[in-house]
Amino acid sequence: MLRTFLDVTIAGLTMGGLYALIALGLNLQWGVTRVLNIAHGEFLMLGAFSAYFLYSLFGISPLLSLVICAPIFLGIGFLIHKVLFQRLLRKAESTAAYEIASVLAAYGLMFILSNAVSLSVGPRIRAYSYLVQSFTFFGATFALNRLVALGFSVGICIILYLLLARTRLGKAIRAAAEDVNTAQLMGVDIYRVLGISFGLGTMLAAMGGSLASMMFVVTPFMGLPYLIIAFIVVILGGMGNILGSLIGGIILGLVGSITTSFYPGLGMVAFYVIFIIILLVRPTGIFGKLGT
Repeated sequence: MLRTFLDVTIAGLTMGGLYALIALGLNLQWGVTRVLNIAHGEFLMLGAFSAYFLYSLFGISPLLSLVICAPIFLGIGFLIHKVLFQRLLRKAESTAAYEIASVLAAYGLMFILSNAVSLSVGPRIRAYSYLVQSFTFFGATFALNRLVALGFSVGICIILYLLLARTRLGKAIRAAAEDVNTAQLMGVDIYRVLGISFGLGTMLAAMGGSLASMMFVVTPFMGLPYLIIAFIVVILGGMGNILGSLIGGIILGLVGSITTSFYPGLGMVAFYVIFIIILLVRPTGIFGKLGT
């Protein structure tokens, strides 16, 4: 009984930490910049491929690739927002018109990225072995890479929370999330803050991909399931609520682990059931909207 409990709990926490990390990125983009980034999963895929190639070609640890790729994807996200979404925002007649246009643009970006990678590297499944040594605790055996991924996921989430809660940039991001026009009147360089927020979201997705690549296979079309899960976590925790995404990710990971331990293959069904219940009972999420 104890062994089963530990197996389910550790597996749930591992996936929950990964879900939270990915959802935090989507939450920053959706809750702050008002971009429902359908291409969010593709940046996770790009992060996973970056870790795979850095490790398989140059022997660089995927944990080190987190440090290497983080500023690169931050810059890529900032540039995409400046070139694409910022222009749409300037031309939009209303917030609603901008949100619709940005979804369509992100949808196109998703297809461009996934197909570009598929054509470049081929559609075949790739994988590598890293920290696959087993770790035994009270009779339960865990792969070391999963425990490491859990630690890094939670650590990155905490660092982001402190960034948003304790720094000047974080206050500007939270102000933009609350009201863009008011934040601009108070002296916030709104386009710079929105670009950084989108870049941070892109960076978090790529970091999640690096961690996921240590545990799962890497393919050009791996992003969509993670996008759906991130979307559910954001709704569960509350759009714009950073702490809500962290807790929501953990909850969803545990629910998925418990469900699949008894009914394999029904994990996504359980996620959708939770999603529907939250929309019906508390559309703003368990922890409400716009908070840290």
